[in-house]
Amino acid sequence: MNLHSMGMIGYGEVGKIFASGLKTQVARVQAWDLKLDPLSALPAVRAQEQAHAAQAGVQTCASLRALCETSGFIISAVTASNTLAVAQAAARHLRPGAIFLDLNSASPGTKQQAAAAIDAAGGHYVEAGVMTSVPPYGIRVPMLLGGAKAAALADQLRAWGMDAKAVSSDIGVASAIKMCRSVMIKGLEALVIESYTTARQYGVEDHMIPTLAETFPSIDWQQTGAYFFSRVAQHGQRRAEEMREAANTVREAGFEPFMATAIADKQGWMAEHSRDGLFADVVKGAPWQDYADRLLQTREVK
Repeated sequence: MNLHSMGMIGYGEVGKIFASGLKTQVARVQAWDLKLDPLSALPAVRAQEQAHAAQAGVQTCASLRALCETSGFIISAVTASNTLAVAQAAARHLRPGAIFLDLNSASPGTKQQAAAAIDAAGGHYVEAGVMTSVPPYGIRVPMLLGGAKAAALADQLRAWGMDAKAVSSDIGVASAIKMCRSVMIKGLEALVIESYTTARQYGVEDHMIPTLAETFPSIDWQQTGAYFFSRVAQHGQRRAEEMREAANTVREAGFEPFMATAIADKQGWMAEHSRDGLFADVVKGAPWQDYADRLLQTREVK
């Protein structure tokens, strides 16, 4: 596998972490993002992203085509809703034999369609199920790989200090593990936000939360609540898209995704409030009550 020239599709939070973290392991790291596209990005935004990349030692590309034609190893780190479209677009410009590692949170069916596009173009598609939030771990975030080249790629990534494990040569297994876990984790986030905010309105949080600790004593429910509120306030849109893919996963299994759909709606609801600036004055590390109080300002009492 020729992994010496790496291309990062998507230069958001995850893309920046992986591009910066792997630059010492390969000869060159390039990045492309819509925010770097001279035809569509706002000049100020493009300049800001280019400055960040330059400081991080990452080269920027003016187009997806330019990145794909000069990269032997490509990592896709875009939003869940763009998983398939980006793979299909990249396939049109892929170098024969290129490895395409898809980090995005998408259903097994979506990953299989993406793999078909990459493999038909002469590339090698490897899916990744990223099993927890990236920022605390950086490139060492635990991930499960799937695909014909998954085992060989996992060996190389581990040599680079990453926590990668091949779970199947078939596409869809790693994403199924990831998506089923997401129903639980993102579901807990949604439940905590709804439960805590409602308890805050009734003034019973100091009575309710200790009962959670009695049932699950290993969890600090105050600290966990603060973490859940802050992460959803910051990344609700991305989480909502992931949960829509989780709903697709449930649907592909032959079930109606009642819970996954509701979780996606709750995450999206929080994202809308974030875009409207509801949490703009909530400081980093704030208790969950600060977020709940902002939400209570928006409620419609029946």
